[in-house]
Amino acid sequence: MGLSYRKSIKLGPFRINLSHRGVGHSYGNRLFRVTRGPDGRRTVSVNLPGGFTWRKSTKRR
Repeated sequence: MGLSYRKSIKLGPFRINLSHRGVGHSYGNRLFRVTRGPDGRRTVSVNLPGGFTWRKSTKRR
């Protein structure tokens, strides 16, 4: 079992994500969110009614 660290700082619709892998950021609301991870991968998330979620990730550049 490894030790991990994750911290999130909210600034309105923006969020800064701190983890052991680096710093990422995201923006959006409960229904639609765009996230850029510390590895450069971008993920678009759409939360649909009934508990369904659609996600699309792009490759790292």
